[in-house]
Amino acid sequence: MKITERVFDAITGETTDTERDMTPQEIAEFEKAQQRASQESAKQAEAESKKAAALAKLEALGLDEDDLKALGL
Repeated sequence: MKITERVFDAITGETTDTERDMTPQEIAEFEKAQQRASQESAKQAEAESKKAAALAKLEALGLDEDDLKALGL
């Protein structure tokens, strides 16, 4: 995997980009971050699904959208 490093020289105002291979440690950290993001996304999707199911059940009981808002849902 490649990584691009950007260096800004404040004196000259020049920006230099350098591309290099990631170190094994950087690759491991990147993969862990990707895995955490994937898990968080799955948790969020599950929470949204549970909320939608709960709202559907309440609506099936005859509660309308205004009643649900009054309940804080």
